[in-house]
Amino acid sequence: MADATPSTPLSTTSPSFDEVFCGLLPRLYRRAVMLAGSRQSAEDVVHEAYLKLAARPQRFLAHPEPYAYAFTTVLNVARDAYRKDRRQVLVDAMEGVEDAASGGAGGGAGGSGVASGGWDGGVERRHAELEAVRLLGRLSHRQAGIVILVDLDGYTIDQAAKIMKVHRGTAARHRARALDRLRAYLVESDHGRAGR
Repeated sequence: MADATPSTPLSTTSPSFDEVFCGLLPRLYRRAVMLAGSRQSAEDVVHEAYLKLAARPQRFLAHPEPYAYAFTTVLNVARDAYRKDRRQVLVDAMEGVEDAASGGAGGGAGGSGVASGGWDGGVERRHAELEAVRLLGRLSHRQAGIVILVDLDGYTIDQAAKIMKVHRGTAARHRARALDRLRAYLVESDHGRAGR
């Protein structure tokens, strides 16, 4: 009984690595899907990030902002996976692009018709999420990371630069270029829809 008393206050005052990481999982999964492009790839990325962080749990737990530390690891793992996949044969990638293009055209038409009729059961929101994933997939990982941190997670440019371990000007430049590319893609896709 004497052994149980000292360990109890320690466990209640400082959360374990798994408790902190599991608390961040939903948010990390959402961001990983945006970086990796699919749910399965995102699960692999988050799992790999968990293994990397678990190797040095004290660094993760001592960080003033564990989410930022974990996000950086997720971003690095997603970038490494992308580089590795780029060296693979591109047959599967082309099939995925064709599937996404055909699904995106049908989903867009259905989504706009349902929106005027009221609540659609979350279909429109899911379509918007998939469109965001598709658009972020056209950016470099650094650009996507900055856009996610600033525009989705609400960090300032200075905070995002610190998280990404780049200079503030570099982060601002990555974000500006990313937003320009996203605008160009949206204009291009609008012109494509108008031409059909």
